[in-house]
Amino acid sequence: MSAPIVGFAGLTHLGLVSSIVVASKGFRVIGYDDDAARVRDIAAGRLPVVEPDLGELFRAVAGHMTFTSQPGDLAACDLVYISTDVPTDVRGESELSAISALIMNVIAALASEALLVVLCQVPPGFTRRLPLAPERLFYQVETLVFGRAVERATRPERYMVGCADPANALPKPFATLLGAFGCPIMTMRYESAELAKIAINCCLVASVTVANTLAELSERIGADWSEIMPALKLDARIGRNAYLSPGLGLAGGNLERDLATITRLAAATGSDASVIAACIANSHHRRDWALRVLHTEVLSRQRDALIGILGLAYKENTHSTKNSPSLALISALAPWRIKLYDPVVPASAAVHPRAEGAANALAAVKGADALAIMTPWPAFHDLKPPDLARAMAGRTVLDPYRVLDAHDVVAAGLDYFTLGAPPQYAKELVHA
Repeated sequence: MSAPIVGFAGLTHLGLVSSIVVASKGFRVIGYDDDAARVRDIAAGRLPVVEPDLGELFRAVAGHMTFTSQPGDLAACDLVYISTDVPTDVRGESELSAISALIMNVIAALASEALLVVLCQVPPGFTRRLPLAPERLFYQVETLVFGRAVERATRPERYMVGCADPANALPKPFATLLGAFGCPIMTMRYESAELAKIAINCCLVASVTVANTLAELSERIGADWSEIMPALKLDARIGRNAYLSPGLGLAGGNLERDLATITRLAAATGSDASVIAACIANSHHRRDWALRVLHTEVLSRQRDALIGILGLAYKENTHSTKNSPSLALISALAPWRIKLYDPVVPASAAVHPRAEGAANALAAVKGADALAIMTPWPAFHDLKPPDLARAMAGRTVLDPYRVLDAHDVVAAGLDYFTLGAPPQYAKELVHA
């Protein structure tokens, strides 16, 4: 048979990245979204998501892609992915009404033998209930990472596919598509695949929680967590790619969604999930690290302090602000003045009565009594501590992700605070 035509229904982050990467393997791709304005922007090369290398890859493969806001155009496809991002509510639980409506529209448009593959994350039990013959219905675990999505989609470690009967071979169009990526393909029942995604994230949460817990202890006892991490990564039982860098809690939406799902399922089935509750509590505690430092060093003494904040996205190389530690900090700083800068996210994303957007990083710190670098954007690595010292009115620098060199910051006469190590004060360097 000729190469299958692959459809993607939903052109938000997941669908857009996945469709472009599939097109890069030479497949003809039809991208559908019910937002006609988004479709026009994408067709014109104006991509609504920020990912390293995505724009360049899109320009290279655009000739293989067609975009439409008419679901009937998906009838030309041999298989269609449901690939819209699934939003979460205030409790971290998935909002499934929109995806359910999208799936029904796509099923109505499918050719008689075409396959449907649910790619977006859904809770266990969702896929099996869909009204489509089981031999045409599949669930594929997605493992993209914001800021590294093109890399992850282009070079997957493996594919995990949920199906009605794992003993049966995958249909030819689906097997041909996945085979083009040259990685292992693991088939399992629908519920196992749906839970596999959650299991991966729970393991990541456990690593993050351990790192945050011991990094905080390092801050208190004079250890430096950055000296410990390399030793752990050389342990074969942990590994070089382990999530050991401390952070400000669990940001983004996917990890939060999975913890909420486990909590809900445990309550419904009588299972114990106290370890998950502990991870959530630890995340909330570490999220407020910057606020605690600011109160101790500045806010308790200066009623009208000006705080410069660099970064609004929840992590570098993405426009997403879901559960952003920076936005949480800004919300808690309502009584104080703040200046904001992010190279991608507009200052209007922050809801604050006394916030002022800045044109660049140095403008955001001009006259500031304290600086908090809340997103480790690559551009912030180029900041020079002497320039910061000249621009700031105060001397407190919060750099949780170690964007700056601590010695250079202190040498410039600034006090330096980071995750996983004790504070370093400029006055101590002078007295040394």
